[in-house]
Amino acid sequence: MVPERYQRNLGSIGIEGQARLLESKVAIVGVGGLGGIALELLLRLGVGALAVIDGDAFSESNVNRQLLSQITNMGAAKVEVARQRAESVNPSTKMETYRVRATEGNLAEMINGSHVVVDGLDDIPTRYAVQRAAKGLGIPFVHGAVAGFWGQVMTIFPEDEGLELIYGSEAEPIPGDERDLGTPCVTPAMVASVQVAEVIKVLLGWKDVIRNRLYVLNLKNPASGFVDMA
Repeated sequence: MVPERYQRNLGSIGIEGQARLLESKVAIVGVGGLGGIALELLLRLGVGALAVIDGDAFSESNVNRQLLSQITNMGAAKVEVARQRAESVNPSTKMETYRVRATEGNLAEMINGSHVVVDGLDDIPTRYAVQRAAKGLGIPFVHGAVAGFWGQVMTIFPEDEGLELIYGSEAEPIPGDERDLGTPCVTPAMVASVQVAEVIKVLLGWKDVIRNRLYVLNLKNPASGFVDMA
């Protein structure tokens, strides 16, 4: 018997699909702008377990775009607020929280056992570290990034080249524009939604994953499309 809170999922993903989500585990690295929204959506979809990794605490500059941040929780650890949100939205979801900065040395242990890893980061070097850890464990990695009204998403499987196709060599990556263009709230909301749609497709084994191509969207002059990266 599927709980009533998931009934409106069934028309799109079916009972078997919902059951698979309930049996799945997803890791989110970073629960700020992208990651906080991804967390909310995954909780409401009914993903059975989440591993949430973030060493940061909320500050007032986060409020414009980070769903979990409020004026009343300034200084609170992001992962602890994420845990509280999970208990409120979907207490059935098993939560693992890690209040640490994701590094080459600790990522593999924290994401091990996950079926998908979600990119909630805003710096390129850590993205490369997450990609390397995910590949080493055979886990797909759903990359997302935002800058101003622009956003991008790509799903990277262990055998794919991945971030190198977007940012170039890890030793000398092409810098992103996040710091210069800022992040209005509409962009992470859209990009995180596309990322979570990718998570669904990976977990349920659906086709048409955004793989070896980059999905790019522009919300200021509304347009979106794919860039072939193969």
